[in-house]
Amino acid sequence: MLRTTKLTARRHRRWRAAGAVAAGTVCAVLLSNLATAPALADPGLRGSEPLPLERLFDNTAVSDDARPDEADFDGAGGSFSAQDLKAAGWTPGRALTIDGSPLRRPRSAPGEPDNVRAAGQTVRLRGRGQALSFLVASSSAAGPGGDVSGTGTVRYRDGSHTAYRLTAPDWRRGLLSTKAVALPHLNTPTGRRTETTRLHAVTVPVARGREVDSVVLPRAPRASVQLHIFSMALRAPSNGWTGSWAAPPSGYTAVGPWTDRTLRLVVRSSVGGQRTRIRLENTFAGQPLRIGHATVALRGKGAATAGRPRTLTFGDREDVVIPAGAQQFSDPLGFRIPADTSLLVSLHLPGTVRALPVHHYTNQHSYLTDDDGGDRTEDRDADTFTGTITNWPLLTGIDVSGGPGSVVALGDSITDGERSKPDADGRWPDLLARRLRAQTAVPVYGVLNSGISGNRVVDDRYQGNGTSTTLSGVSAGHRLERDVLAQTSARTVIVFEGVNDIRAGTTAPQVIAALRSIAERAHERGLRVVAATIAPCGGYGDCTATAEAQRTAINRHIRENGGLYDAVFDFDRAIRDPQHPDRMLPRFDGGDHLHPNDAGMKAFADAVDLRRL
Repeated sequence: MLRTTKLTARRHRRWRAAGAVAAGTVCAVLLSNLATAPALADPGLRGSEPLPLERLFDNTAVSDDARPDEADFDGAGGSFSAQDLKAAGWTPGRALTIDGSPLRRPRSAPGEPDNVRAAGQTVRLRGRGQALSFLVASSSAAGPGGDVSGTGTVRYRDGSHTAYRLTAPDWRRGLLSTKAVALPHLNTPTGRRTETTRLHAVTVPVARGREVDSVVLPRAPRASVQLHIFSMALRAPSNGWTGSWAAPPSGYTAVGPWTDRTLRLVVRSSVGGQRTRIRLENTFAGQPLRIGHATVALRGKGAATAGRPRTLTFGDREDVVIPAGAQQFSDPLGFRIPADTSLLVSLHLPGTVRALPVHHYTNQHSYLTDDDGGDRTEDRDADTFTGTITNWPLLTGIDVSGGPGSVVALGDSITDGERSKPDADGRWPDLLARRLRAQTAVPVYGVLNSGISGNRVVDDRYQGNGTSTTLSGVSAGHRLERDVLAQTSARTVIVFEGVNDIRAGTTAPQVIAALRSIAERAHERGLRVVAATIAPCGGYGDCTATAEAQRTAINRHIRENGGLYDAVFDFDRAIRDPQHPDRMLPRFDGGDHLHPNDAGMKAFADAVDLRRL
């Protein structure tokens, strides 16, 4: 039974107006994908005047802890805590860049309508984009439930339209590995309760190159559940930018605590350009993080720069606060980055930091100052950088101007470079980038490394919320949006994963189903998909006969499914011992029979047919 709430006069007026608008804007949802059919060909796409999303708000999700009865998100009196959202940096009206999309928390105050229950309304949204993102959650008056899905329509200025399928995870039971933000409390009519609540960012395809005119929202499949939309935005095309370096966040870990420190992170470009920008991410965090100052420089020796560090700005400011779960691009900087060059990105953390999102395994030493070292981002010498770290906190991408686009390597510790020479940038994606630069037959693409040590295709090693010593990332399927589809100018993904799954007992059909889903989602978004066969690991402790049988079955699927994958790179054949096909040749073995050495990394890079990228 729906609960009656007390309303302020202002809230009552806004609800009444929103309800009247919503009632006048309901339209039927197109259920089949008519990718190029004229919009006027279907009567369900006529007769509804598109309105801004805020004009359609008909539900209140957020309450002040002192007045929990002023919101009823789920029809049973439950709501999000305004204090929790503020503590996460999600204040009313706050811009939130998530997976490259400029979402925003509604400007509504606690106790005011702040979301729409999707029921076929037509939303005005204009522009071009690579994808369409929603800030969503689903609810049920009967209590925590499962995902809620519905089909909607994107309408274009040229009269055509496409269908999309939107799935909103439950606000109390949705996977933490796919959430945008998790909050520690649930507000109820009787007060605040300790229970995790979630908001999710979900992205769907749009037709590239066509200008969007409006979006018809889905309908929930039954009356007992609701699909709530708080914000929506088009992800802008990355025209004029190419991804040169990337490192996905693999977890959220305790540090220090560090007080007033400067990090100096060592990374290497794949391609160069005349302008640059960086991407910082507060992924998996529960609190906002302040960056006091950031610079980029060419590397000299160790932590010393080869020239004057250049200040990076964020919205014309030197400092920036990144909300929990969000990311931040720097403003474009007229700083030339050469190809295949070591860079130093310095970040000043002015407060006390106890946990950070990191890319855990880097095979690279970076630097940091002692506590209370202050802002040393503009230092040219290395004197104050007395400490070293072997992970990359916060920094997840470097883009350069120009270029033909990027290739993304989605993988595990082998792609991360384990057992290759430390501090030498000899991972197989690094070597692939050098092969591309040394030829003229195909464009020189940027190469982005989205490998995470210990990662699996099917299962989340890190559950996606809170500090953890497990830093092997969420599954390849759950991180696909952030680490591949949202990467700058991504055009091709090379999927080279699965060995950690079979070692853990995951079956070949489970891995194959996940690989198929990754390929279908990437194709839906216009990327080329290349599958690499799983390399042999015989001799490693848990690479048993059962695991080998699963590996053989997965590789058979990869080799025989040319219709699913645009190309296949046979990494298995590149390093296996013909006399013992379950093992790699000794000259490629990094010493543990699982991770190849530098020669094995080169064999992988050489196995890539550049014409198929």
